[in-house]
Amino acid sequence: MKRTQTAEVNFDSKYPSTHVAEDDVRFIKDENGLDYIEIENRFATAKLALQGGHVMLWQPKHTSEPVLWLSKQSRFEPGRSIRGGIPLCWPWFGAHPTDSSLCMHGFARVTPFTVIDVGQMNNGYTRVILQMTKTENAQRQLSYPYTLVLTIEIGSTLSIKLATTNRASQPFFMGEAFHTYFNVGDIEAVTITGLEQTEYADKLLDYFRGTEEKELTFHNEFDRVYVSTKSDVVIHDEKYKRKITLSKRGSNTTVVWTPWEKKAHQMADMPKDDSWRHMVCVETANAMENLVMINPGYTHVLAVEYVVDEL
Repeated sequence: MKRTQTAEVNFDSKYPSTHVAEDDVRFIKDENGLDYIEIENRFATAKLALQGGHVMLWQPKHTSEPVLWLSKQSRFEPGRSIRGGIPLCWPWFGAHPTDSSLCMHGFARVTPFTVIDVGQMNNGYTRVILQMTKTENAQRQLSYPYTLVLTIEIGSTLSIKLATTNRASQPFFMGEAFHTYFNVGDIEAVTITGLEQTEYADKLLDYFRGTEEKELTFHNEFDRVYVSTKSDVVIHDEKYKRKITLSKRGSNTTVVWTPWEKKAHQMADMPKDDSWRHMVCVETANAMENLVMINPGYTHVLAVEYVVDEL
């Protein structure tokens, strides 16, 4: 495979890629024509869908449970987003600001990506570099010229970088997020720290603004957008006896969401059992007043690293 990189994107890694052993990576296609990459190295297993550049599975070998939650009712079809894993929200978060008929959370999560490179890094991790494919649907929803490159580094930690380059002659604004679904032992036995004293907008209370006074616990549906925060966030999971640390860069927003039983059972791509108890979304984002403006010729990078440790 030809090895290329976008010149202006700094992938910011001290571990360069080498060739990857054939038995570490498999390219597969399902009955609906969707393409996937399955990866196994000495540190972890992972599965990516090329539609949406979607990380579906990541399980480090030092953990007994997958880190990401994936709905058993997900629809693996062209043009449909996958419920679970790490959907990409881009180039807007939530509903389109002026046209509600356009795809919720942007079109990146239903657009095919092209493989630019797959390589084994010097530390034994596997690096995958993907670029969004130009499609008529994407062009209809965003006419500005741009390049979108996704870099995923898979090992005992998981690092993801989304690089947006403005190739237009004028600045443009955008919203974005890694809409990550985490697999937890029981939502009512989960605590989240790192957002104390942070301002939020509560989507369940018509975007009421408040300040988070303490660590987060969950006993009902929860949907808050935490603004103007660069802080690391930690998910403490008592049932699985582990903590998951999210360290981010290029992000000023964190979103926390869990649907609870009633809303989960109203969703066509969520099971009608208690699967909702085993998920929480903690999203690395730029949204609301934290939208990003990118000047012509510049690149903005949204990045996050997930680390799993024992409690």
